[in-house]
Amino acid sequence: MQSIKILAAIAAFLSLGACSNMTQQDKNTAIGAAVGGVAGSVLTGGSTAGAVGGAAVGGVIGNQVNKPPR
Repeated sequence: MQSIKILAAIAAFLSLGACSNMTQQDKNTAIGAAVGGVAGSVLTGGSTAGAVGGAAVGGVIGNQVNKPPR
């Protein structure tokens, strides 16, 4: 079951190449969420809550990386 989650996360991560109209900040957010989701799942032994929490934290971090000034 965990290998299916990891494969789904990898597929989602690789599909980001199709998002050519996204801003760099949008791409960073999506990449952060994907990486955070995988990391959260791995660190919690395949827990869904860990994957969701990791995705949320990763998305926020990715959104803040190289954030344009106001």
